Amino acid sequence: MTWHLAEEDVKAYGRGELTAPALWSADTHLTHCAECRARLAALADPVALDAGWERLDAELDAPRRGFFETALLRAGVPDHTARLLAATPVLRLSWLGAVAGVLLLTVLATYAIRPGDQPTLFLALAPLLPLAGVALSYGPALDPTYEMAVVSPVHGFRLLMIRTTAVLGAVLGLDLLATLALPSPGLAALAWLLPSLALTTTTLALTTRLGPTLAPALTGGAWLTLLALTHQTTTGTAPAPFTAPGQGAAAAIAVLAGALLFRSRDRFDRALGGGGR
Repeated sequence: MTWHLAEEDVKAYGRGELTAPALWSADTHLTHCAECRARLAALADPVALDAGWERLDAELDAPRRGFFETALLRAGVPDHTARLLAATPVLRLSWLGAVAGVLLLTVLATYAIRPGDQPTLFLALAPLLPLAGVALSYGPALDPTYEMAVVSPVHGFRLLMIRTTAVLGAVLGLDLLATLALPSPGLAALAWLLPSLALTTTTLALTTRLGPTLAPALTGGAWLTLLALTHQTTTGTAPAPFTAPGQGAAAAIAVLAGALLFRSRDRFDRALGGGGR
């Protein structure tokens, strides 16, 4: 190099005040001149420089936002809440696609067996899908982002409700679409809705005592057992959970479990931290 940047230009460059075309010339010169780069580094504030590198590292290491997370942010959802929701395993297209496939096969089976009868198979299966989605949404055994959720600045109960609401919205939406595709959609075809809410709230209420893995397993098993017992005692009619008294009982269970869930809300930090291990 036969020339170097003037001291005033080096200082202005370091402050970000150097303007074109002198800025372009300085950029080109600094690329090839180690001496001027050393002069520029000597003028830099070490604290500000370290902070700048830390911000750059954090930006480079941060995972890219997906479509779902971006949509949540545009809808006004806070950044940390959107990240927790986007990391929920059952809100990914692979799991939702599997749910849609199961519902499609169930609807087709309903058409193939007896199109005029009540869709008992569909009514029995539909409440289990939201239950499975909620079970897979939290807990160290099933959630790959569990550690991130635990250290997030969110109360355990609030985190659970955020994810549960999102999962129920997605899965219940698919259930409703499948209901419309049944041979004879109507109020009778919606008999799965109250049992679904009862199973979900019961599972959440039991989570503080049984953990996020055992609670949904026992609740789902109890539902299948109830269906098996009532199916054997009914001939040509709908099983008891899908009758008017059964619907009333499901609504009562949902309300009672919801009250118990609210009363035990302060236990969820401890339950989600060790109950499923």
